[in-house]
Amino acid sequence: MNQKLDRRKKYTRMALKYSLITLLKIKPISTITVKEICERADINRSTFYTHYHDQFDLLEQIEEKMIADINTYLSQYNFTRDEKSLQMTEKLLEYIAANYDICQTLLNENGDHSFERRVMDVARTFLVRNWTEKNNMDADLSEYAGTFLISGSIYVIKQWLANNMDKPPKQIAQLINSIELNG
Repeated sequence: MNQKLDRRKKYTRMALKYSLITLLKIKPISTITVKEICERADINRSTFYTHYHDQFDLLEQIEEKMIADINTYLSQYNFTRDEKSLQMTEKLLEYIAANYDICQTLLNENGDHSFERRVMDVARTFLVRNWTEKNNMDADLSEYAGTFLISGSIYVIKQWLANNMDKPPKQIAQLINSIELNG
């Protein structure tokens, strides 16, 4: 019986998540209502409120899961070897490709721009820490270099998503790493 409840909760949360993602494709979070989310998910509003406070809470939990996954991916790699950097970038792009719908939606103009900043902050933290060690660079300068590289990489990824991932993750990873290594 308990397992059945867990499955229902998972299904409900999944339905609400995809309902919100679908709505974010056509309008900003500030104009989306709980009623719209529930109608699209075919779930009662009272059920929604047993899981989330409001549409912003649902979006935040979706973003938190994505950030946690990105952290997990980045934690597995060490930038001290160029191959590892390429491998990390490729794996991250494969994760983004596997979660295309959510990533493309969260990074589009209707998504919450705090998600993009949070992704940049997470990536910058890993990049700066490893770049400082690798290049014997001053921490402050490494911070600026990291901001530059991450901002450019995010926009390359956004363009890649906007073009329906017209190139394989490996090719985009090679492009990003080539720019990182060679300028």
